[in-house]
Amino acid sequence: MAPLLVPFRQFVLKVHSRCDLACRYCYVYEHADQSWSRRPKVISEETVAWVATRLGEHAKAHALSSMHVILHGGEPLLAGPARLRKICATLRDALTPMTDLDVRIHTNGVQLSERYLDVFAEFGVKVGVSLDGDRIANDRHRRYADGRSSHQRVLNAVNLLRSDRYRHLYAGLLCTIDLANDPIAVYDALTDLTPSRIDFLLPHATWDEPPVRPDGHPTAYAKWLLRIFDRWDATGRPMRVRLFDSVISTCHGGPSLTESMGVGPSDLVVIETDGTLEQADSLKIAYDGAPETGYDVFSHSLDTVAGHPGVMARQQGVAGLSAECRACPVVRSCGGGLYAHRYRGENGFDNPSVYCADLKELVTGVASRLAAEPVIVDGAPESVAGVDRLASGSGDREALLELAAAQRLVTREWLAMIEERTGGGDERSEATWQLLARLAEHPDAMDLLLAHPYLRSWAADLLVTASDPGDLPPISPLTAMAASAALRAGITDPVPVPAERDGTVFLPALGRVRMAPAGMRWAEAVPDGDGIVVRLAGDTARIVPGAAPDARWQPLGWFTDRVALDDLDPYRDHYTRPARPRLPPREAGRLRETADEAWRLLRDTVPQRLPGLTALLTTVTPLAGTPDDTADVRLAGGIRGMGAVGLTPTGDPVALARELLHGHQLATLDALVEQIQLYDEADPRSFPAPWAASPLLAGELLAQAYARSATPALAADPVEHAEETVRALDMLADAEVLTRVGEEFVAGIRAALPAEG
Repeated sequence: MAPLLVPFRQFVLKVHSRCDLACRYCYVYEHADQSWSRRPKVISEETVAWVATRLGEHAKAHALSSMHVILHGGEPLLAGPARLRKICATLRDALTPMTDLDVRIHTNGVQLSERYLDVFAEFGVKVGVSLDGDRIANDRHRRYADGRSSHQRVLNAVNLLRSDRYRHLYAGLLCTIDLANDPIAVYDALTDLTPSRIDFLLPHATWDEPPVRPDGHPTAYAKWLLRIFDRWDATGRPMRVRLFDSVISTCHGGPSLTESMGVGPSDLVVIETDGTLEQADSLKIAYDGAPETGYDVFSHSLDTVAGHPGVMARQQGVAGLSAECRACPVVRSCGGGLYAHRYRGENGFDNPSVYCADLKELVTGVASRLAAEPVIVDGAPESVAGVDRLASGSGDREALLELAAAQRLVTREWLAMIEERTGGGDERSEATWQLLARLAEHPDAMDLLLAHPYLRSWAADLLVTASDPGDLPPISPLTAMAASAALRAGITDPVPVPAERDGTVFLPALGRVRMAPAGMRWAEAVPDGDGIVVRLAGDTARIVPGAAPDARWQPLGWFTDRVALDDLDPYRDHYTRPARPRLPPREAGRLRETADEAWRLLRDTVPQRLPGLTALLTTVTPLAGTPDDTADVRLAGGIRGMGAVGLTPTGDPVALARELLHGHQLATLDALVEQIQLYDEADPRSFPAPWAASPLLAGELLAQAYARSATPALAADPVEHAEETVRALDMLADAEVLTRVGEEFVAGIRAALPAEG
């Protein structure tokens, strides 16, 4: 059976095919593929309309919660602000009804001005700028065609981005490594521009055209990068560095964070100015025509491109790497390097990266440093990236996504502890851990498992209640969640799924299947086209996720078009109030109608919070109880993933909107306090809350105040609501119960609240 397609989520849209610089290392103009010269300079409105149509089809077909579009070139700013505004508007109008659209632009910066940034501010377009360091470093390659320096123009652009008016659009800096440049001078020059992120890029090279190594040293690039890592680490990691963050993540068992390393499947497609659909741009360094698929937006769907052999070759994980890579101890972190860097004319891409020795030394060098005690210099504050943005309630997607990724790493560590405590285990336990080992080879599947909203609840309960392997309850919930993740990620092998004695087979995040009772505790499930075949003893059922329910199949319902209404999951009952049983169809329909009204209300009253809410919210679980419309806070509580919210079904859209925001805030705070201490958890004091009948511990008061900080606009008396929340925050600040970063966090919450009456 052919493997299921991995849908595209990232789209590089070429809006202009020419450039105003003549960078000597440019893969578009200076390498083997010269197709740029045969394409129109500027993308047409008709082509953009077709692009929007194809992306919309793809989002709907695969129920994609988000899509990322990168406006690219050549130099995309050459398209002009008016055309860029039209492109953004076309994409927004076509896609926002069905998916969360994230648009970015990558530019050399020399044309950047307020006219462009005003357009980007209108559509929330984040701007990444290429800069190779100080003037000496930058001008080695990044010059105009007549040899003039571009450095000052780029600095002007970055400083404009750093201004208060546009700072929220500043996505970071991209720097191509040149061994001739001093790494510390480069790093310091970039750091002085206060980016939120730096991407260090290895210069494109293949085995046929290997990278420059002035001293001939086989790991010169790793040594260059490790000097920067030591500087970055010793100064408190003041910004994210994608390459280092990726190695740190994979060394702790987490996912890769960059296409250039790790074994995650590629989910990117390039759309050229003439509408042709191609593979990653970096393939242009291999040979003329290397990225071509033969498809275009006018005649072909994106699913057609996803089935292209070249695309699928980059989605096979470790199995798609060379024999040398598969045998390498650092393959999970390195992932064979960038696909294009493996090319050799005699055998194509079946090779390690031409930077193999560098990547191995980089991974082992970072790993060895992580084992050492952390270095703190100059009183670097105890903090985590994005804590100020999380406090202010700006809806910052990146900060929340980073926090969710950190939470997944914690969950993975919990699973490792559970595996260690199960010892040898019985046959069922062994099958579960074998399944997880298979998922580890498929980062997309492992991410689906780790993001399951109730995996954390189950794991936390198990670790708290069990003191030795003999105390461990059955781990069949983990088996079911892992099996569902494998099926949703398109792993084609059959997976074991627990079955109840009455024949019920539950597939978390999908639904439940009623099989004929067989007295057996294990079923088998396997992908089958757009469906899943489930077998239990002699009974077979084929179900299609999302299809209408019938006598055998009960799918999860929908709270909104992109958020599941989970009233089936047997592991969902981890809130302070009991979970409701399956809602009758009429009640579920009424709740969805109220949800639609609540969502419109949120868009009208707190639009700044929607990017954060939509970035993570995947699951709503109905809880028992009678809604009290006068109660300002109905906190769900419980340990769960950041994508889950429990709430009381109600016909009041205002109450429902409040509960959505409260639940999202609480889940965010739960994840944050796992990463950093905000208050003294041992402090026994209770504090009176202006809105509560009984005093609250410091953590409870902080949680409720943080939840309330999201909803003054939805309160009956917004001024009183904000003033009460401020009084609670001031009480915490005055009680000397907060850590230093806790004080900063509380100050950030307070500053974002409306001014007192």
